Amino acid sequence: MTTKWIGALLVIAGCGGFGFSLAAAHRREVRELQGLLRSLEFMQWELTYRLTPLPELCAQAGREAGGVLMKVFSDLSGELNRQISPDVPSCMQVSLGRYRSALTPRGRKLLFQLGRSLGRFDLAGQLKSLKALQRACQDALVSLERDKDVRMRNYQTLGLCAGAALAIIFA
Repeated sequence: MTTKWIGALLVIAGCGGFGFSLAAAHRREVRELQGLLRSLEFMQWELTYRLTPLPELCAQAGREAGGVLMKVFSDLSGELNRQISPDVPSCMQVSLGRYRSALTPRGRKLLFQLGRSLGRFDLAGQLKSLKALQRACQDALVSLERDKDVRMRNYQTLGLCAGAALAIIFA
């Protein structure tokens, strides 16, 4: 009898943990997009007022973002410094490949778009593409923030309820 109770508690805890991990992934994506937005704003101001070279700009933007984005941008900066004639999209592809599992799909997509626009256009074109990426990042943040608290509680509650339902079914 006690093994059934222990099994039921383990099933409930496992399913509840899954719900809590979904909520944590949601929070991580919000933090990642906020950091990316800070980096994009920093890049825009640096390009507007200082015309910072691209490898240095990426390294500084990484320090602005922090977390996994700091690693991606510093890696991108290193890739740009190592190549004789740097191709920013391919350097970004290499950098994103190294940190693929640490980034969210939405963050990877936005960073890939950033790599396709940096160094490709003149200053006005780069600033325009940075603005477009900022808007896309803000839109993604708005959609994630909408009903965030309710969604997080739902993830957690559904995990616990699914665990309880499984425990009842197996008992």
